[in-house]
Amino acid sequence: MPIQTRTGQPLRSGPLGICLIEHLIPSSNVNKKTLCYKGVVLLLTFWSYCCYHATRRTISIVKTTLYHNCSGLTPPDNIIPNSTWCDWAPFDGPDATTLLGQLDSAFLFSYAIFMFFSGIIAEHVNLRYFLTVGMILSGFANYLFGLAYVLNIHTFSYFVAVQIFGGIVQTTGWPGVVTVMGNWFGKGKRGVIFGIWNSHTSIGNIVGAFIASYYLSSNWGLSFIVPGVMMTVSGLVMFFFLPETPSSVGCNVGTVLPTHSGINSDNARNRYRKLSDTDVTSEDNSDTSSISDDDTRPIDQDESLPILQATPDDKQAVKFFTALQIPGVIEFSLSLFFVKLINYTFLYWLPGYIKSSTTLDAGQSGELATVFDFGGVLGGIAAGFMSDVTGKSATTCAIMLVLSVPMLFVYQLYGAVSLNMNSILLFILGMLVNGPYALITTSVAAELGTHECLKGNSKALATVASIIDGTGSIGAALGPLFTGYVLMYGWEYVFYMLMASCMLAVLLLVRLLIAEYKKISRPVPVIEYP
Repeated sequence: MPIQTRTGQPLRSGPLGICLIEHLIPSSNVNKKTLCYKGVVLLLTFWSYCCYHATRRTISIVKTTLYHNCSGLTPPDNIIPNSTWCDWAPFDGPDATTLLGQLDSAFLFSYAIFMFFSGIIAEHVNLRYFLTVGMILSGFANYLFGLAYVLNIHTFSYFVAVQIFGGIVQTTGWPGVVTVMGNWFGKGKRGVIFGIWNSHTSIGNIVGAFIASYYLSSNWGLSFIVPGVMMTVSGLVMFFFLPETPSSVGCNVGTVLPTHSGINSDNARNRYRKLSDTDVTSEDNSDTSSISDDDTRPIDQDESLPILQATPDDKQAVKFFTALQIPGVIEFSLSLFFVKLINYTFLYWLPGYIKSSTTLDAGQSGELATVFDFGGVLGGIAAGFMSDVTGKSATTCAIMLVLSVPMLFVYQLYGAVSLNMNSILLFILGMLVNGPYALITTSVAAELGTHECLKGNSKALATVASIIDGTGSIGAALGPLFTGYVLMYGWEYVFYMLMASCMLAVLLLVRLLIAEYKKISRPVPVIEYP
């Protein structure tokens, strides 16, 4: 007998893991079942992107072994001592930093370019399959890089080809997980929810750094292979347990109008009915028309207004150039260009800077670099909270970016004074740099992907997310590449480049800052936090 949803319809497209949940939870308990599904989505998408970032972080740790100063080290008996005996060819020459920068850019440019296509594809396919295939192939790309150690491969073109392949398949991650999250979670407390959820970026970096550092001194190939295997296994779990949309498991998140205190109910109802009249099927309209002002039906307590307005499955996906016209998409995309330039420069080069400015070895430098990511966790949550309370995302980003400029200068001057000083400054810097990054790529992207000008069409989330993250990823590609060249003049010039990027990111938000300032006299929605 086929498993049935709470509506009595057979569950045809749900994954096997969700079929198990259907058996375990009585179909009459709708709220409990919906909450369970949301928990599954939250955990799976969180861990999924942890794996994506764990596999990306590995190269930044391993590059300190591919090329480092061999003086003072004792070579094996069968090795003739020289200045490069401990390096890994072809990264054993004077142009090693440039080659490593090109290696980073090979990944990041392919990631940035194909991100725009990936978002469009994600709008037209089953997201569970999309993420599963992407995670398995991403794990395989990591395995190929680690295989170079096992097979003693020293051809630069091999490493470039693997990085390009890895960049392409990694584009499946962001539009996939953001769209799934957008399908399930509403606007209430969105900044904090997405801020906490977006800590997967920093947690993934931390996990990847510790795994890579553990195997670094004995077998750097395992630093790639182990995260690759973890990624592949997680992709299989995603295949069996991810409910990509509420409708795939018989839920209808977003069709019940909230009646929370602190929310302008009349405005919400008018907007809901307007969207319903134009974008919801006649059957849905008959359901929503019965909602009265004193309606007190049970609702999900974490949603003040649903993201989606029950978009029919056959609704046409929003086109790329239409998504570009959504107010704020271009400004936030260009600002993220410079924000990700800063973030990925730290991601790929911070362990090298710490190693060059302190007495720590390669493994210890990689572990200390994770302090930046720990700060990023708190920064993302703080940015989301500030955005929720003030209703001003652009202002929140601008404040944190402006404060990042003096903090970059202070870290460059005093970070090497002591280990404790380095850790404290790096933690603060991680908060300030990662806060805008987390806010723009999650809460802002979801907000723009469900903008009111779309009239309730939910099929823009992946496209908008890919435009914003794809534009930012071009900056992420240029940052490590420029660093490889600028580094020849000294680390202080790298920090000058990062400071300038912060100011440019703020300047690109000026129009949105002015628009938010003009709205300062309007009442701000009340967000109730426990």
